[in-house]
Amino acid sequence: MNRSYPSKDFFSQQIVYIDENIQELTTLYFSSTPVQERMKHFFSLYLLEVDDLLQQNRKSTFISSIPKAFIGTKVTVLYDDDNETEDYTICFPEQSEPDQGLISFLSPVGRQLLLKNLGEQLSLKIPTGELQVTIKEISYVGDLFDVQERYKEA
Repeated sequence: MNRSYPSKDFFSQQIVYIDENIQELTTLYFSSTPVQERMKHFFSLYLLEVDDLLQQNRKSTFISSIPKAFIGTKVTVLYDDDNETEDYTICFPEQSEPDQGLISFLSPVGRQLLLKNLGEQLSLKIPTGELQVTIKEISYVGDLFDVQERYKEA
């Protein structure tokens, strides 16, 4: 796992990627999100949060603290009922490998974890019901755009 700090470029690239692929991502969002869970400004909200993070760190080349779950972060959740943890790495749809813990930010769990704060408690909706979880850790896992390029080369 990469414990280094992300550069601001990492998040700037996300803005560009989402802008360039907004039609495809919007189609995926609507096809994978139940009507009652859809947010009118899902992508705008995410981009505003990324921009806010960049503004908070405008005097630095790197972002030393990631207070929320963003694309490119590993989120460790604690299942409150059984006191066990699980890691989810939030990624782009084409990088999703659920068996390896890589979940799309558009997946049901990914959407629910995205932009949640460290220490936040939430009711995670799963097909079999709801689980009470707490966000225990959020860490940067490495540049997903590099991972994406490796997938293209394979």
